[in-house]
Amino acid sequence: MFRRFLTLQQVSRRQFSSSVRRQLVNKVPDKQKLFQEANGMPVHLKGGVGDAVLYRATMGLTMLGTACVIYELVKAALPQKKV
Repeated sequence: MFRRFLTLQQVSRRQFSSSVRRQLVNKVPDKQKLFQEANGMPVHLKGGVGDAVLYRATMGLTMLGTACVIYELVKAALPQKKV
């Protein structure tokens, strides 16, 4: 029983230690070229469609939040008359 456990332990250790590591591609130089281009676009939109969608969603939520705050301030400043 103990011998089988030791064998299993050695096999599992061998499989984990000899596994091939994945090589990662360095994308930093490509991103630097993209963001340093002088094409007239703002930096926060140079990332592509995802950045544009994120920017517009953020601006929409900001406008909605501002409108809600103004509404609540007006509602608090001008209370309804009790009947």
